[in-house]
Amino acid sequence: MYTQLKNDIIQASKDIGIDKIGFATAEPFTHLKESLEEQKAAGHTTGFEHPNIDERLNLDLIFDTPRSIISIALAYPTKLTKKSTSVPGERRGSFARASWGTDYHDILKDRLNKLIEVIQEKATTNDEITFKPMVDTGELIDVAVAQRAGLGFIGKNGLLITEEYGSYVYLGEIITNIPFEPDTPIESKCGDCTKCIELCPTTALLGDGRMNGKKCLSYQTQTKDMMPLEYRSKIRTIIYGCDICQQVCPYNKGKDFHLHDEMEPDPDIVNPLLVPLLTISNRDFKETFGPLAGSWRGKKPIQRNAIIALANARQKSALPHLLELIEKDPRPVIRGTAVWASGELAPKDPSELITFLTDFKEKETEPEVLIELNYVLEKLNS
Repeated sequence: MYTQLKNDIIQASKDIGIDKIGFATAEPFTHLKESLEEQKAAGHTTGFEHPNIDERLNLDLIFDTPRSIISIALAYPTKLTKKSTSVPGERRGSFARASWGTDYHDILKDRLNKLIEVIQEKATTNDEITFKPMVDTGELIDVAVAQRAGLGFIGKNGLLITEEYGSYVYLGEIITNIPFEPDTPIESKCGDCTKCIELCPTTALLGDGRMNGKKCLSYQTQTKDMMPLEYRSKIRTIIYGCDICQQVCPYNKGKDFHLHDEMEPDPDIVNPLLVPLLTISNRDFKETFGPLAGSWRGKKPIQRNAIIALANARQKSALPHLLELIEKDPRPVIRGTAVWASGELAPKDPSELITFLTDFKEKETEPEVLIELNYVLEKLNS
């Protein structure tokens, strides 16, 4: 009975816009416990993960009578189909590919809910069937589920790599009490390749599929406090996320799929002008960037990153805008970051900037801003 239902689900998944689907057992992911505990003890976790390790591993703790997990993947674009508008003298930032188009959480939830409707329609059992859909905000580890369900293998960068789409896929899953026949897990095919490890700018990848999450540039672009100095130049002009460990992966060579209209990006939004971001209103931010997954932390991290990107892009025309932020912005993180960036964009004769910052230092009381002021003034006076 469930064999036919599984086949019906696989066929229906194509019609509702699911690119890959697989079925896994609901057995505990016990083999991951030691690794997760080691990562937490080492301080490698970011705080974005579900906090209860046992609930991440044992489905019985989060679902009544789990029998199977249905895992799905949707491929997303990796190249823009048109360029952003050119504005002479103005530099643009960029959102990582996973934040292009409509927020993938919304897209996956839509597909998962449609899949549940199909199962309810096609199931012939008299028993009550139950479901728990989730994306990456749920308890389970998406890549572990997808690997067990045969969608792909987990690479040395910790991402799921599929044969058809590389690692450029969004993942979601449904826990159910239906006992489907499981598919075959896929073992790693990275072999001796270590490109992602070697080319990670912050050496965040540990070599075995794990990472120090706090060193990952994607994480650093999502924090709300002052970004540590060591990471600022490394984000270049990226204002959300990081694609480097995907871009260098041989399995991603030539992968670019445009299968879902909701995922198609507006180039002027995913590559926004940096200067206008400095003073964007809450309303305009929500209207322009709200539909993107990269907006989930609010506008402050994006603005902070835009300031850093202007410094990295050497856009000296932005200096007056930075000085205005230093004088008027009420947020210490924005003021402190603008102080640092002003030092990076200082003119050959920095005397006026030194006077401005010295005068401002007399009024500033926030420790994180004073640290940046002392750093920049020492640099400019040397």
